[in-house]
Amino acid sequence: MASDTTVLVTVTGPDHPGVTSVLVAALTRPEVDLLDVEQVVIRGRLTLGVLVVCRHDTEALQDEVEAAMATIGMHAEVQTGVAASSGRAVSTHAVVVLGSPVTAKAMRSVGRALAAQGANIDSIRGVADYPVTGLELMVTAADTGLDADTALRKALAELAAGIDVDIAVERGGLARRSKRLIVFDVDSTLVQGEVIEMLAAHAGVEDKVRAVTEAAMRGEIDFAESLEQRVATLAGLPATVIDEVADQLELTPGARTTIRTLRRLGFRCGVVSGGFRQVIDGLAHDLELDFVRANTLEIVDGTLTGRVVGDIVDRAAKARALREFADDFGVPIEQTVAVGDGANDIDMLGAAGLGIAFNAKPALREVADTAVSYPYLDAVLFVLGVTRDEVEAADRVDGTLRRVPLDRGA
Repeated sequence: MASDTTVLVTVTGPDHPGVTSVLVAALTRPEVDLLDVEQVVIRGRLTLGVLVVCRHDTEALQDEVEAAMATIGMHAEVQTGVAASSGRAVSTHAVVVLGSPVTAKAMRSVGRALAAQGANIDSIRGVADYPVTGLELMVTAADTGLDADTALRKALAELAAGIDVDIAVERGGLARRSKRLIVFDVDSTLVQGEVIEMLAAHAGVEDKVRAVTEAAMRGEIDFAESLEQRVATLAGLPATVIDEVADQLELTPGARTTIRTLRRLGFRCGVVSGGFRQVIDGLAHDLELDFVRANTLEIVDGTLTGRVVGDIVDRAAKARALREFADDFGVPIEQTVAVGDGANDIDMLGAAGLGIAFNAKPALREVADTAVSYPYLDAVLFVLGVTRDEVEAADRVDGTLRRVPLDRGA
C-alpha cells in the first residue's frame, strides 16, 4: 500500500525562462502535492528547491524529474524522506553587514560571533553593491530576552570595530517593516560640516567655535551653554551671511537618494537640528520634508545679535520634537527612526523605535541601536532592509538613476 513520502527536489544550473514550469510539469501528478518552494539566483546561477509529498512511486518521480531537467540543461537532485516542518519560523533578528569591501574573513568572524551568541543564520542575501557592499543575514537567536538581545548587539558591535565593517542589528518580523517616520539631525548627518562653524568663519572665529562644538558633541559640556557661547561670537554679522551659508550647504553623499526613496515608501521625513532654521529652511523645502525643528537666530535691523529666539533645541528638546512629529502624523513612537551623530542626539535616538548613529561620536554609538561609519547616508536604507536594486529600479523609472564614481582612496 502506498504511503506519503516527502521528497526534496533541488535544481541547479544557469537561470533562464521556463525552468520552473518544466519542473512543475514533471511533478504534475494527482498523487503529488507541493509543500514549499524556494529559489535564489546568484550571478545567473539558479538554485531552486521544491518540497513535495508523493503518495506513489518515488523512484519513477525521480526518473521523470531528472530526465525533464536534463532536457533544458539543468541538474536535478532528488532526496526522499526529508522531514517536513510544520511551518517556517520567523527570524528573530536582521543583521546587516556593510563594508568596502566585505571580506570572506570578516564574514567568517561574523558567523562565529553569531554562533557564540546562540544565533543561527537562516538566510543571507546581498542588499547593496554601491556605495558599499551590504549583506543581510536573517538569524534566529535561541534567547530573545532583553539581556540576550543586548549581549548580541554588544558582541557584534565590538567585532565590527576590529574587522573594518559596520554591523547593524535589528529585530526581525513585522516590527522591522513597520517603520513609517524618520528624523535626521542636520549638521554632519544630513549635510556635511557644521553650520555654526560656517557662520563663524565669516566672523573670523571658526577655530574657537569648532573647539566648543566638538566638546559639546562629545558630551563634555551642556549643549545649551555651548550654543549660547558660539552664537555670541556671531554678534554684529550682517544677516546676509545666512543666505551665503545656506547656498554653501553640501548634502552628505546619498542624502537625496535616501529621502527620495523613503518618501516613495510612504515615510514621513523630517529634520530636528540644534542648528538654525533660517539656514536649513531652503534645504528642507528642496527635499520636501514634512517637519523641521531648529533654533532661530535673532536678527535686529539686518544684523545678528548673537542670541537665539525662543527655546533652545537641545538634547531633551530633540526627543520632544520627535514625539511631536510622530503625534502630528499619528505614528506610534515604535514605528519611528532617528539618525544623528552627536551627544545632543542621544535622547532623540533613545526615544525612537530605531536609533541609528551615523559617523557618530563614541557617546552616541554606545547608546544607539545600531551604527553606520561609512560616509554615505543611503547606508541607512540598507539597515532598513531596502536593497540597492530596489532603489535603482525606482530611480530608473523616474529618470533619476546615476552612480557617482567613488574615491576609494580617500
